[in-house]
Amino acid sequence: MTHSSAKKTSPNQYRYAPNQFVTVGKIRFAYRELGPRSGVPLVLLNHWGAVLDNFDPRIVDGLSVSHHIIALDYQGIGLSEGMAPLTIGEMARDMISVIEKLGFATVDLMGFSLGGFVAQDIVLKAPGLVRKLILTGTGPAGGEGIAQVGAVSWPLILKGMLTLRDPKTYLFFTSSPNGRRAAKDFLTRLKERQLDRDREPTPRAFLRQLSAIKAWGRQAPQDLGQIRVPTLVANGDNDIMVPTSNSRDMARRIPNAELVIYEDAGHGGIFQYHSDFVPKALAFLAA
Repeated sequence: MTHSSAKKTSPNQYRYAPNQFVTVGKIRFAYRELGPRSGVPLVLLNHWGAVLDNFDPRIVDGLSVSHHIIALDYQGIGLSEGMAPLTIGEMARDMISVIEKLGFATVDLMGFSLGGFVAQDIVLKAPGLVRKLILTGTGPAGGEGIAQVGAVSWPLILKGMLTLRDPKTYLFFTSSPNGRRAAKDFLTRLKERQLDRDREPTPRAFLRQLSAIKAWGRQAPQDLGQIRVPTLVANGDNDIMVPTSNSRDMARRIPNAELVIYEDAGHGGIFQYHSDFVPKALAFLAA
């Protein structure tokens, strides 16, 4: 099957969503859009060093069945122009500006890892903008172990190079047979898109984002009691990047938050359990 015929039959798959651009100030931001163009859009915010091709297509496709999905690249990452910000606060302000420029008065937000930091900050900075919040594999400002993300990650990034495996194998998944199988499946899914892939992050952008993550880990805790929107928190029970204790902590501090912890799963618990997570997220958004 050629790409053109596949495109005609499957326009509603993330792998075929075109790269689009919106300019805020002097900076052009890259995004992809999927799903029905009605209702409250669901904005997706991704992890450290992630570009548009790092969103799990199973999760995006599953959510796009009934939701208008907007997946974004941060400034200075992938096809977005500018310089990667050194603070989560700047990333949050960027994303608020992009959402407003796209013409949305209300959105739902789903942030994974770094994206969860940014999502929390968006809700606190612009509470009227967000209707519902999904925080996955993430933690609060000043959260346990967040300032140590680099120290935990570098040896496993090196291990990935030495074993010729994507470091996410070790960083996002457990070393059990389940974890290894889930890692392989996830990394295969990320390669499904053949055409018009996003640009890989530069080493400089990667390091600047790490600085922002460390600063978030050292920041004074925020008053999560001010988050008044319905919130779903999800993670694996063995997250070594943003320790799982942070998910429990956020769920305690955000009023009426719902918590889902997946067994024998790491940072990428929602990718490992995508077939459980997608219906949960859809039910949460529909409630």
